[in-house]
Amino acid sequence: MGNRNYPLYETTVFEDFRIMTENVAKKYPDRVAISYKKNPRDKDTVKVTYLGARDYIRNIGTELIYMGCRDKHVALIGESSYEWICSYFSLMSIGAVVVPIDISLPIDEIASILNTAECEFLIFSMTLGSKIDELREKVPRLNVFICMSESQSQMENVHKLSDIEVRGSERYKSGDNSYYDYKIDTERLATIVFTSGTTGKGKGVMLSQKNIVTDMTQGMYNFAITPKTMNVLPPHHTFGSTVNFVGHYAQGSEIYISSGLKYIANEMKEQQPTHLILVPLFVENMYKKIWSNAEKSGKDKTLRKMIKLSNFLRKFGIDLRRKLFKSILDSFGGKLELIICGGASLNQDIIDTFDAIGITLLNGYGITECSPLISCNRNKYQKKGSVGVPIVGELVKIKDPDENGEGEICVKGPNVMLGYYKDPEATAAAFDEEGYFKTGDYGKLDEEGWLYITGRMKNIIILSNGKNVYPEEIENEISRIYGVMEVIVYAGESKTQKEVIVAEIFPDFEALKARGIEDVELYFNEEIKKVNSRMVSYKAVKMVKIRKEEFKKNTSKKILRFAIDKNLDA
Repeated sequence: MGNRNYPLYETTVFEDFRIMTENVAKKYPDRVAISYKKNPRDKDTVKVTYLGARDYIRNIGTELIYMGCRDKHVALIGESSYEWICSYFSLMSIGAVVVPIDISLPIDEIASILNTAECEFLIFSMTLGSKIDELREKVPRLNVFICMSESQSQMENVHKLSDIEVRGSERYKSGDNSYYDYKIDTERLATIVFTSGTTGKGKGVMLSQKNIVTDMTQGMYNFAITPKTMNVLPPHHTFGSTVNFVGHYAQGSEIYISSGLKYIANEMKEQQPTHLILVPLFVENMYKKIWSNAEKSGKDKTLRKMIKLSNFLRKFGIDLRRKLFKSILDSFGGKLELIICGGASLNQDIIDTFDAIGITLLNGYGITECSPLISCNRNKYQKKGSVGVPIVGELVKIKDPDENGEGEICVKGPNVMLGYYKDPEATAAAFDEEGYFKTGDYGKLDEEGWLYITGRMKNIIILSNGKNVYPEEIENEISRIYGVMEVIVYAGESKTQKEVIVAEIFPDFEALKARGIEDVELYFNEEIKKVNSRMVSYKAVKMVKIRKEEFKKNTSKKILRFAIDKNLDA
């Protein structure tokens, strides 16, 4: 859709985090920056302006400098919150090294990361409160503990962030200008992000402010965001912290912080976001909800006819989507017009369905080591099956392409990481002789520079005949089958066959039952035969395994492939 001369959008250029917060406070002082609910069941929403947030960030920074936080490694652990965002921005502005950590990790893993990253300060939410004494014992280097939660119970030797803000405010008013006097070196280490790898233990990715800032200033040229988004992604992941927080804050977009997964549906209706930043699993669930609701009400055939009619009318410049699909759009708040999705490729069926009902779905590609955004489709410039064009200033090449032009995707640009923390060997191995970062993803570029993802190198199934099978390709086909909630494809060995391609499926049992499908295994075996008929013979799925529960995932909602039990009974 669209043409290659599609112009770049206006964006806000800034050099570092402090400049970002200052610029937007001057430009939109009274505009709402961050909104949230203190309690999910509250009727009232707390709204903080850009000027108010700037003051809060500066005051925290002023006091943290006085406490000796500058140049220290500071762990930041908690759910998405106003306090988390402001702490992150403030730490970046004063020259600390931020280590955002997944709060859902077991305490031993958290302690291991804290020790590896040499953290001396810990800023945390009350969810971690009961584990603080344990962390004191396991991480002897930690000496300053700061609780972000207002409802903090009395804990020994723990500061309250709200008290720090008050003291910093008084200090600033008394003439302490240390927050502004500090010269930020944008090329030095600013954050260590420990990846939640789906194939094993993650590494500590070292990013500078230049990495993150250029990723957003150059990335935001690619698409036009809308006035209000709703944050549902975990804050420790770069897709959440960079794209949802930095990218949107810099542009003056209101960020509503969701109270949690079980509240999202109601919050969307109440808060009426105009666009969302999501990972594929969220989008897939929204897609399935649309069709399951239509089927339950007996309107699925009508919906298909309306989509065909709407698409036909649009060819003649008649766009009635907001009226024809009002009931569906109302379930998402009524104002949703854009979804930016990253993390993995999406089925084109899903993208086309959202477009047909009036929501533009932009599929993109990123990786933590690239801060994370590498490429994205654009509001009115898209190609089916592609994850878009590289962001401004990004060089992308395909290493050792095969006869189909497919090979490892390699990236060079100012958003590419400094390296892996305390791991020079892994750092050296991650770059090729030309200085390109090797992503570990397979894909191809077309003649116009559009990027297509084939799969992860670590997931590739290499058959005994030398053929390569990308499980993601087969998974995309299988996920189109009615009743598939989740699917993972891998190589297995049964009692009768040494080498079989296995499709392990977690079904939507409720949806299958609604259609009168009782023998789930028989149903999927028959459906897989249809998929096989569309594949070359060596990609054929030879065994179907039915799961009773969903796959284990990381907090980015990616399935942990290494955690799958591949023992086959057949």
